[in-house]
Order: sequence, then structure tokens, then C-alpha cells
Amino acid sequence: MPRGYDVIICGGGVNGCSVACFLGGNPSFSGTIAVVERDPTYEHAPSARATGGIRQQFSTPENIRIGLFGAHFIKRIGEYLGIDGEVPDVGFREQGYLILSRPDCAAVLSENVTVQHAEGAAIALLDQSALATRFPWLETNGLSCGAFGEHDEGWLDPYSLLQAYRAKAHHLGVTFLREEVSAFERSGQRLSGIRLASGARITADVVVNAAGASGARALAASAGGEIPIESRKRCTYVFQCPDGPRGAPLTIFPEGLAFRPEGDRFLANLAPPPEADPECYDHDIDYDAFESRIWPLLAERVPAFERLRSTGAWCCHYDLNTFDENAIVGPAPGPDGPLENAYIVCGFSGHGLQQSPAMGRATAELILYGEYRSLDLSRMEYQRIARNEPLRERNCY
Repeated sequence: MPRGYDVIICGGGVNGCSVACFLGGNPSFSGTIAVVERDPTYEHAPSARATGGIRQQFSTPENIRIGLFGAHFIKRIGEYLGIDGEVPDVGFREQGYLILSRPDCAAVLSENVTVQHAEGAAIALLDQSALATRFPWLETNGLSCGAFGEHDEGWLDPYSLLQAYRAKAHHLGVTFLREEVSAFERSGQRLSGIRLASGARITADVVVNAAGASGARALAASAGGEIPIESRKRCTYVFQCPDGPRGAPLTIFPEGLAFRPEGDRFLANLAPPPEADPECYDHDIDYDAFESRIWPLLAERVPAFERLRSTGAWCCHYDLNTFDENAIVGPAPGPDGPLENAYIVCGFSGHGLQQSPAMGRATAELILYGEYRSLDLSRMEYQRIARNEPLRERNCY
């Protein structure tokens, strides 16, 4: 049997690597860490294919606090992921988020901004006239207001952040294994280790399930736990528009469509309607969706986009939490309650990249101290699912 590790992290995306960095870099930890990742190229992983947004515009206080720490982390990334004085460049563009609302949702948007202000987020609530003045490229007919992040919101390059996490983890002595975890091995309310697809077994004192859409649910089930995670395909479309608004924030329309600048191009995405959004694992691109749904919405709200030219697309799979679309963090579930030495970090439903700093720090604290010492994320633990107490966001799209 291969030698064991003090901590094994199953899944080497941004959240798994964040756990490794916060744990390995903590002076209170002196053990060994292994990250098991089946595809270190991350060809289709959301950690490399995400839109890369950083925001605080949520309705749940925990998510707002998570977003504030995410911005702090990125703007001071050298303090967290720097190596020998070299600061990683993750291309953070602090151009804000702009969430638009029709009249029927204006009250919800206003109430969300009130909560955000109470948590210290710099979000401006703009009426229709203010939107037209501040964003002259925007067609405001039919809009009542919008919320704009004045500071600490924007986007970064997902792959650069992922590689910065990995480099820092390597520097801290973390071992990366190119393997696939097929199952957990349980003894009572503890995990004794993991079993690999190759048949090999590795022992561990602590196991973290950060396997995402590709494996978190199956791994939890192998230890007798059930988590409501499903894989959802999300396509990102790339287009050019010479006179498009390159200084635009990451903008979300009332229909849920989001776009942002990307160099001399733009990125856009829109989730399919529920009836056309099954669990799947293929990587086929729905180009018709861009022509039939996305382009018309873009041109309606940004007249310059009537003259856009599509240049490509890609897709990845989100680990959708079908219970309430919020992250699941904390002790992992077993057949008779939480497991004693296993933790779960999954269910981000599209917010995994921006929430990875806070989630990595929180999980490291649980492993080291048995409690949260920075942000209290207890309301985001699996037990809310067992109690049937969803933690839902109040969205305006």
C-alpha cells in the first residue's frame, strides 16, 4: 500500500488547491498534504474556463463576506500566493459588476443593496436616469434601476489564478498526484483513506472532497453520504465588436445574460431554460443558443452589439447544488451524521472561482482548529440540507 498522508484533497481545482495553500501555509500545520487530480491540463474544468468574476452583490450575508475576502485576497495576492518575492499576475480588472433590474424586481435589488452596505460592500444603486448617464452605451428602456460595484468587483483570468494556487502549493511541499479517486474507504464515522481507479489505496488522517461536478457526489455516496450535486453544462461565447463598450463592467441583464470585455473581444453566457438544462457531461457547444437567444438580448440592451461577429465558444461543467444553489462546506455527510475526519467543499453553482479564497481558508481552519476563526460559514454546511433549510439567494434575474 502506498504511504499515507496527513491530508488528502480529492480534486485539484481552485478550491482544492486553495485548501492546500491555506493549510500548508499555516504555521500550525506540519503534516503532509496530497492533492489528487485526474486531469492536470484542466481542459474542461470550470477552474480554467470560468468567467472569472469577483463580486459582493449577493443577498446572503455569508456570500457577501466571502466576496469581500475574495477581493481582498486578489488585490493582495502577493501576500497569499507570492513565492520568493514574485507576485503572480492574475489579470484582475476592477471594472465592477452591473446588475440590471426591471420594475417588478426593483424592490429586491434595493433590499439586496441594503444588506450589502451593512456588510461593508461599496455598491451603488442607480435609477434609470443615472444608468443612462453613467453607461451611455446601455439601452435603459424597460429598466428601473441597476446596482453597480464601485470597488472590489470585476474579473480575473481563471487559469492564471489556478496556476498561482498550484505553484504556491508546490512551493509549500504539497504533493500532486495525477490519479482518479474512485471511492472513499470508511470505518464507522471515519474515513481511513481513498481508493484510486488504478486499484491502489492511500491512507489518510483527513480527507477533503473537492471533486466538483465530475465526482463529488459519487465520492460522497461511496462513504454513505448523499449530496444534491449535479453537473450542468455552461457555454461561454466569444465575439468581436469594434465599437463595443470596452470599459463596461461585467453586466447582468434581467434575463440572466452576462457579458464582459475580454481584451479586444467580449464574453457572454446565459444559462439554458430549466427544461433544456439536464445533467450532462458532454462538451458539445450549442451555437444556436447564441444566434437565437443571446445575440438578440445583447443587441437590445447594447445597440453597438447589433454589429458583433461571433468568434468562438467553449464550455465547462458547474457543480450545481440542486437544493438551494449555494456552496456546501464543512464536515462531510456520512450514513449516521457528519464524518469525523472528512470535509466537503462543493456545490458552488458557478461561484467556485471567486469563493475559493474564503472556502480554502475556512476548510483549513476546520481541519486545524475544529472551528471557523475568520468567517462563520456554519449556515453553509451540509446540515442545512439534512434539516431541509435552504439558504437561497434573492436574485433579480
